[in-house]
Formats: sequence, C-alpha cells, structure tokens
Amino acid sequence: MGETGERDAPGPPAATGPAEAGTGRLLRPVVLIGLMGAGKSSVGQRLADFLGAPFCDSDNEVERAAGMTIAEIFERYGEADFRAGERKVIQRLLEDRPLVLATGGGAFMNAETRATIAGRAVSVWLRADLDTLVSRTAGRTHRPLLNRGNPREILGRLVEERYPVYAEADCHVDSLRDQSHEAMARRIIAALEAHEGPGGPVLAPAG
Repeated sequence: MGETGERDAPGPPAATGPAEAGTGRLLRPVVLIGLMGAGKSSVGQRLADFLGAPFCDSDNEVERAAGMTIAEIFERYGEADFRAGERKVIQRLLEDRPLVLATGGGAFMNAETRATIAGRAVSVWLRADLDTLVSRTAGRTHRPLLNRGNPREILGRLVEERYPVYAEADCHVDSLRDQSHEAMARRIIAALEAHEGPGGPVLAPAG
C-alpha cells in the first residue's frame, strides 16, 4: 500500500468559534502529545475553540488518508507502516496555517517527527498518571495497542518507555482526572503564554 496507502486528504477543518476574550491569536501550530486517554482530542478541540483556531486529530487524518481505520492498518500492514504514514501526515499538516493538532500516542517517539514538531510548532505534553489513563481507556476496543493483553500492564510499559521522551516537549501540563476540558484548555493557554522559545511567542496579544 506504500506507507499506509496515503492519498491526498482534506486539510484541517475550519475553526469552530471565535477566540475567547482575553486570549491571543495563534501564531504557530500547537501540537498536543501524550498517551491514549490523556485527553488530547477532547481538550484540543476546546483549546482550538478558545483560540478561534482550526483543530485537527492526526489519527483521524491518517484514517482519512488511508481509507481505513487505524485498527485495520495495524492488522493488515503492521505498526511500522502506520507510523510511516502518520509521520507524513503530521509533516503535511504542520506545513499549513497555525492550528491545534492532537497526535497519536506514539507519534512523538519518532525522531523525525519530533524534529518536525520542534521546527514548526510548540509541543505540549498532557501528562496523566497511570490510574487516570486506565480509567479513561477502559472498555475501548478501537485502540490496537491495548488489545494485545492486560491494558493496565500495557499502559504501564508505555509510561515507562514514552514519558522520558515526552519530557522533551516544550510545555508540560498535567491532565487531571476530575478536571473539565475547559479548565484543562485554560491551563494550556496559560502555559503557552508563559512559553519562551527560539521560535518566538505562540499567541499574539488579544485585541
């Protein structure tokens, strides 16, 4: 299928609402990273709403490009082929206008993808503890990595393997089990406002 059978896919959807009063216009892409269950998609959509920016989920874009679900890609072609297609999709998305991008849990583990994100965007790690991840992913069968054994043991191994790499992200924001998506999005905005990096500010002053 050549990578994941990627074909041209539609670009990021239009923003769903105006920027909230008091927040600034997004100047650079924001990429959310973290394990499954960290809240990247749900919180990312709320964050984009606050900023009046487009939101995109890289998993959805991979599925759109491949014409099949991620579970089907894993089953037919394996994880390596999925990761190759995921890398290409993320590179394409970050070439466009500023947006909020939620990525799959393994995307940031790829050195080439990390370099692309570092050069074109600001990365935000949504850091969740193991109990929170287990609770949020319980009973969900669409996650191929969790269908290979005991979900808690699998997530525990992923925490050990991936968290040291996730720690390279520009901003770290704890994903708390009982916190609303809105509250999480506001905390991410505060982290972005405080971020100082070589690429300059992430948000333009409001007004």
